[in-house]
Amino acid sequence: MKTVRIVALRQDRKRLLEHLQDSALVQITKSETSREGFRRVNVTSQMQVFERNVDLTQQTLKILDNVSPEKTSMLDSFRGRREIDPDEIGELASHATEVMELCSKIIDLDKLCAENAAEQIRIKTQLAQLESWQKLDIPLNTTGTRSTAVFIGSLPAQYTEQGLKEALAAENPKLEFETEIQYSESGLTNAVVFAPQSQKAMAEEALRALGFAKPMSPTHKIPKDKAELLRKKQAQLTESTEQAQQAIAGYADKRAIIKDTQDYFRIRSDKYNVINHLDHSKHVFVIEGYCPEEDCEQLEVLCNRVATCAVEFGEAGDDAPVKLKNNKFAEPAQGILTMYASPGKTDIDPTPVLAFFFYFFFGMMFSDAGYGLLLIIGTALLIKMYKPDKKMYNNLKLFQYCGISTTIWGLVFGSFFGDAPAAIARLITGEEYVMAHTISNMSDPTPAIFITPIIDPQKDALPLMIISIAFGLLHILVGMGCKFIVCLRQKDYAGAFFDTGLWMLLLIGFAVLAAGMITTPVLITVGAVIAIACAVGLVLTQGRGKKGIVGKAIGGLASLYDITSYISDLLSYSRLLALGLTTGVMAQVFNMLATMLGTSIPGIFFMILIFVLGHLINIGLNALGAYVHTMRLQYVEMFSKFYEGGGKEFEPFSLNTKYIKIQEDK
Repeated sequence: MKTVRIVALRQDRKRLLEHLQDSALVQITKSETSREGFRRVNVTSQMQVFERNVDLTQQTLKILDNVSPEKTSMLDSFRGRREIDPDEIGELASHATEVMELCSKIIDLDKLCAENAAEQIRIKTQLAQLESWQKLDIPLNTTGTRSTAVFIGSLPAQYTEQGLKEALAAENPKLEFETEIQYSESGLTNAVVFAPQSQKAMAEEALRALGFAKPMSPTHKIPKDKAELLRKKQAQLTESTEQAQQAIAGYADKRAIIKDTQDYFRIRSDKYNVINHLDHSKHVFVIEGYCPEEDCEQLEVLCNRVATCAVEFGEAGDDAPVKLKNNKFAEPAQGILTMYASPGKTDIDPTPVLAFFFYFFFGMMFSDAGYGLLLIIGTALLIKMYKPDKKMYNNLKLFQYCGISTTIWGLVFGSFFGDAPAAIARLITGEEYVMAHTISNMSDPTPAIFITPIIDPQKDALPLMIISIAFGLLHILVGMGCKFIVCLRQKDYAGAFFDTGLWMLLLIGFAVLAAGMITTPVLITVGAVIAIACAVGLVLTQGRGKKGIVGKAIGGLASLYDITSYISDLLSYSRLLALGLTTGVMAQVFNMLATMLGTSIPGIFFMILIFVLGHLINIGLNALGAYVHTMRLQYVEMFSKFYEGGGKEFEPFSLNTKYIKIQEDK
């Protein structure tokens, strides 16, 4: 990575920034203060306009999706952004005002729908309140005549006509009144009470004592007429909402141009955000940042072609961002690495090693040739049909390579959708078949479908456990080898040979010793000599940082305790056996269930149903398990041996779009 400083004329700022954004060659650093002799140009207001337009287009698209959902399939998530010619950006700019007016119109229509909905709720509440007053033939806000006081309201108890009269008489025996019950149920009575105007105060006091309350929304119309008016208004609001929604749905074909315009404003917002952080003088402006070393020449040619400027490159410091560059085999695994951490200043890029072991271990855990072929074919079709963007493309390629590994391991283990070929042969012929004869059961007379596998996880679990731990040892040694290289790069020769090299040789010695127990006693002697020599070396060197002979000796002896952590790490690789065994056993169980009902028509239907559903479940569960546990082996068992991380990923000034991208050849 190189630092870069570009000094250009202010009159070329727009053209230069647009080309830098298109090329994505440089990461522009953004300092909060300007250097002496320069100042900042405040374009925050313009940037806010663009950001607001982005928000408005997002709101508009959400409204369109609610009213007229876009027809998409689950597989559309794999589809890449639409490629456009650079000239189309200019066309988007020329139509941006019209599109924003359209967005405002759609938002206004949606606001009308929201207002209508709120009014509908209010009307519904009023109708509910008027429901119990439908028999009343005078307005609810009637208070009386010249000679008679009228009280219209509700009481918090259920009364009959006689009961209400008795209750009022009990409150004030002198009160003269008449009552009409409009509605009565448990806990509520709507009533009209008539009293002389001269006794109005007495009537109010008596009613208040009974908990009398006037209607919440009294009206000057008769309740029945008022309810009819409200229903007519309700119908009008419904019609208005339907018309507004139809109008919104009529703009559904504008969804594409709205998306493109959103990306246009997002591009403009990013550019003005950069301008806010650039140093300006009267005639020039300065861009500072980072550029990958292999792109420096291209960047210089680009800058000199589009602007009058000077370009300077320098050595990047420890805080420089990191851009990973790998071949086609390793590049798909970069996402796995960056999920953990980008390489730090002292790290090497472990992506090639990570990629190999990720594919290898995933295939060993998933371990079914049929499932592997499905992964290969499925990812190939998705890439061919949907032309995904770079990130999704790498994810699909990751699983495609995992599918290749899975197919190979499936052939090694003799698993093709479990034992599906043998199960189908048994169902059709009624005779016993097995998938294959491995090395350990070649003498079995039972007919086999094919004889290519090397090991059967169910019958050869112990050998497979030994193989899994052997692969784990290799994995750990590779991680320690990476640490050895890092120490050599830093000229830490003591750390390389004593702290890493001796441990590597010690583990190799134990491996040779273990191999000798199975093969020849000579290897036991060789392994023991290597292990003892390395243990002595560790005792003599691991306490070198301590003071005094006693401290050095204790430190050296204590270091041997770390062998327990290595044993624990090696045992973690038993999951290779466990998940590989689980995949095959579950597949066989589903095959057994699928063939239970024989070859009758219901049996065949049942077989197809269980076979498809069962294997889909098995693929989902065990592919997820293989993915997670493979990552764990990389992160915990290997990365812990050498990888520090903490680096910052290279984030170039680029077209940060959601729906469109510039054609790469342009």
